[in-house]
Amino acid sequence: MKIGFAIGSSLLALSACAPATVQVGAEDPNPSALSLMPPKEIEKNRLIVLSDIEADPDDAQSFVRLFLYANDIDIEGIIATTSVHQKAEIRPESIHEILSAYRDVHQTLTQHDPDFPAPETLGALVKSGSAEYGLFGVGEGKDTEGSDWIIAALEAEDDRPLWVSVWGGPNTLAQALYKIRSTRTPEDEKRLTDKLRVYTISDQDDSAIWIRKEFPDIFYIVSPGGYGNGTWMGISTFIPGYSDSIKNTWFAENIQQGHGPLGTKYPDTAYGYEGDTPAYLSLIPNGLNAPEHPNWGGWGGRYALATPALEDIDPDGFTGGVPVLAEPRPIWTNASDKYTPWKPSDFGRVIEKSKETFDGNRVTLWRWRDAVQNDFAARMDWTVSTYAEANHPPLPKIKGPKTFSVASGEVFRLDASNSVDPDGDSLSYHWFNYPEAGTLETPFGIEADGVISETFVTAPTLSETQTGHIILKVTDRGTPPLTRYARIIVTVEAE
Repeated sequence: MKIGFAIGSSLLALSACAPATVQVGAEDPNPSALSLMPPKEIEKNRLIVLSDIEADPDDAQSFVRLFLYANDIDIEGIIATTSVHQKAEIRPESIHEILSAYRDVHQTLTQHDPDFPAPETLGALVKSGSAEYGLFGVGEGKDTEGSDWIIAALEAEDDRPLWVSVWGGPNTLAQALYKIRSTRTPEDEKRLTDKLRVYTISDQDDSAIWIRKEFPDIFYIVSPGGYGNGTWMGISTFIPGYSDSIKNTWFAENIQQGHGPLGTKYPDTAYGYEGDTPAYLSLIPNGLNAPEHPNWGGWGGRYALATPALEDIDPDGFTGGVPVLAEPRPIWTNASDKYTPWKPSDFGRVIEKSKETFDGNRVTLWRWRDAVQNDFAARMDWTVSTYAEANHPPLPKIKGPKTFSVASGEVFRLDASNSVDPDGDSLSYHWFNYPEAGTLETPFGIEADGVISETFVTAPTLSETQTGHIILKVTDRGTPPLTRYARIIVTVEAE
């Protein structure tokens, strides 16, 4: 089935098909990491990107990375928009320039995973949003091919949520919502907006707060207020001793130079690198990410459902000129992690706890940053290397269920000894508590600091039932070392 809609004299069509999945376990002449997994289907996340590309080099940076995950995320739209930093023009041609480099490396990428979409498929998804700023681009007669494309994606016969990743101003989304409300019944409006999952990089025009006020039930992740309040800033926050993977020399060596046409499209940083990337990092299937549960944490950060007070969102901080107003309803917004890094040890147990502990909302993102960057570097290697020449992520495998209950004080075993690496690399293991993701106040006791594939865990003694999250981190010893995870959710019953 196809859903068509007219824009001017042209007809655009969006295929409404069954949820896209990756069938794994079948024979493949170019085996990928997925082909080593047991036969099953992995459902991808649907994504539409709104970008004010050319307002800052970081949008181009984020697109280079995103296209390297086009095999793992269903990209359904790429819409050029305005923002407070680029109020009067849109630049879809700049997206096509990056896609031209993707075209040059596509055949090599398919050696690593045949599910990388054809360049022509991605190119057909590039659309134009409003060339007007903010709410000036919202209202009767303000439809664009971008806003109509969002509506068509919502109307597609696909039960999966539709993520809208907003890297600039969201007024193209606002116009889509305006039209839905103007032309649909209240029941249809609810049916369509219930599918929406919005992640905006702060508020980059005045339509953002309008959306949250007019559509209070839409799932919405944002750090409102001054940019200094943004969790997304954690991707580029400098932390002494923990920032080697965001140095300019790292990008030059691992991304920009000697990595083919796509690497050359990755520009130098002007302000902060890849400020928009957190808006889709949590959609990457890595065993840790759980995008429907922002409070569980993942590569894109961790968020709590709350209505932040105006004084707590840096209302006088830099916004480019977007007014900071009182938040009208609960949103998924900044949460804080308390994090003590584990560092390699030269002798004895392979890792040891650092003497430094960090906390804050940016910590929820940068704590995963080295793994995120290594993954990016490996995928950039895929653009210029055969399967045998490159590294691919390991596959953690847990024996038994990953969600279960235990008695207060009970000792139980976790076993990941069946984990494999598609390249035959040696694996390291680390089981650790993630207390902020659950309600458990007293952590589980994990044998030997959790550095072995099988470990015994002791549940705390509780007077009230609580739930805790244990994360298994499996890292290979390839170049660069790659990490995947398993999340174990354990309910500890009260005595």
